[in-house]
Amino acid sequence: MKGKIAITPRSLSGAGHPSLSLLTDQGYELVFPAPGQTPTEEALLSSVPGCVGWLAGVEPIPARVLDHADGLRVISRNGVGVNNIDLAAAERLGIAIERAAGTNARGVAELAITLMLAGFRHVPWSDAQLHQGKWERRKGIEAEGRTLGIIGCGAIGQTVARIAIGLGMKVLGYDPFPPKDFAPEGFRMASLDEIFQLANAISLHCPPSDKPLVDLQVVASLKPGVVMINTARAELIDEAAVLRGLKDGQISCLATDVFRTEPPEASELHSHDRVIMTPHAGGFTEESVTRATNTAVHNLLKVLGQ
Repeated sequence: MKGKIAITPRSLSGAGHPSLSLLTDQGYELVFPAPGQTPTEEALLSSVPGCVGWLAGVEPIPARVLDHADGLRVISRNGVGVNNIDLAAAERLGIAIERAAGTNARGVAELAITLMLAGFRHVPWSDAQLHQGKWERRKGIEAEGRTLGIIGCGAIGQTVARIAIGLGMKVLGYDPFPPKDFAPEGFRMASLDEIFQLANAISLHCPPSDKPLVDLQVVASLKPGVVMINTARAELIDEAAVLRGLKDGQISCLATDVFRTEPPEASELHSHDRVIMTPHAGGFTEESVTRATNTAVHNLLKVLGQ
């Protein structure tokens, strides 16, 4: 046996995946700290020490876990975000961090568009009314001719833009590092203020910073009735500010696939009838899981083979 590799993404630790056989074929033993679940810190502390590699999901990976991970050489994410990892601790300990950039872009982008359209047409609310035996309707809006603001124009944001343009939408994009080779007809770069003032829908595809991107000041500046879509990170929005926006009509709908704790705790925001929720399912498609797993596995073997 060459060593142990921890497998923690829920999409892999419960049902497995054929790509994982590439690791066992190379002589590695697979360790599953919490099959089918997001592992707790205690589960990681009891399972990761002694592993040379770690195929990681979105679970928090604090310095305490890394300090106890004797022999760990590489953490390979099955996605692109690494804000769940204490990167300073990883660097201090000489642990390589690998990402599966772009592998879930199509899956996340399609969900973002799905959530936008569901918000435009009040699909979850309408479904809930009918399940309760009520014949009620809310007037929706059509996508064609509307403006979508995309914050974060990497692989996911660009894919969202292409789909939205196909729907006949105008698309404004913001990114602190604008893509140089992305300029389809119907798309242009814009400032954050312009997006907040003009967009009928805003889709978030950027990493979080020290403070929320969408706070009370931003909510007050939004075009009234905007649909807000978050398939990136929950920390991008101030929940109290967004709840106020929903109550006063500044925000027509919040559609979110991400939460500060997963599964989320009950809250006034999450119970609001203009909030659409999905269980961090953006990259949870057959195709995205396969692409991400293949890349994550190959990244592990690349580093461990050095």
